[in-house]
Amino acid sequence: MYKISTMKEYVITVRETDNPAILKFETNHFISRGNHEIRNIDEAGKSPLARQLFYLPFIKTVYISGTFIALERFDIVAWEDVKDELALQLVEYLNSGEVVVDEGSTVKSAVTIYAEVTPNPAVLKFVANKRIVPAAFEFKNSKEAAGSELAIKLFHLPFVKEVFMDENYISIMKYDTTEWEEVNAELRELIREFIASGNPVVSEASIAHQKAPTAMAAGAIPMDDTSKEIVAILEEYVKPAVASDGGNILFQSYEAESKTVNVILQGACSGCPSSTYTLKNGIENMLKEMMGDKVQEVVAING
Repeated sequence: MYKISTMKEYVITVRETDNPAILKFETNHFISRGNHEIRNIDEAGKSPLARQLFYLPFIKTVYISGTFIALERFDIVAWEDVKDELALQLVEYLNSGEVVVDEGSTVKSAVTIYAEVTPNPAVLKFVANKRIVPAAFEFKNSKEAAGSELAIKLFHLPFVKEVFMDENYISIMKYDTTEWEEVNAELRELIREFIASGNPVVSEASIAHQKAPTAMAAGAIPMDDTSKEIVAILEEYVKPAVASDGGNILFQSYEAESKTVNVILQGACSGCPSSTYTLKNGIENMLKEMMGDKVQEVVAING
């Protein structure tokens, strides 16, 4: 993964998908309210960007969603030969302020799911071209999944160990008895069909419970200024990075006497072989640098 940026607002992050014919160009800002699958220039009438892309002879399909553009190519070129030029072209287009998609159009849209590898070999991230949940949900077992029909279906599969959902993706942790190559397609299709059916991924009751204020947020356990500063740093600098890898980090507590920050790791970050390195050499060093001697150590209380 690498990034190409200009002096303007937009940044493009290029990501491979499990389909070698499809390359994903993520944006740092929303570019569309809808989800669009455009298969040829005739369907691109309301998307000037898609029309421009279809002038390239190797473009087969254009997918435009809230925060990404995914392109499917014909086999006449390799992504390695054209991805840099494409990323630069997309950055320049977005920074020009031109319309990406006329939101009043009826361009064909569909639910698409891409599988992405994560730093944790036991976890695969399935990304949808639409927002599927309003907040993060973690299910460690089938009992915890009672509020999510989709999670229940996933736990019916014998190789599914844990399920984590956030915004537009689902991270699935498997048991070691199964290889991803054996179940990748099955999982992707199960998730795609469920979302396409229009059924809620999590129940309204679960969403309401998730949004309910905690004792700390309600003021029963006041958060000190240092804790508030730590939370702000985690939200702005750390969460977007770990979310891109299919995980999440939650602030648990700050121990002023030992200057220790306790956090909870979720999704792909939980049990990841590289999580200790990331915690110590990434998050811990960042907090030390930004907060001085207020922080000495960052500890994941769940491993």
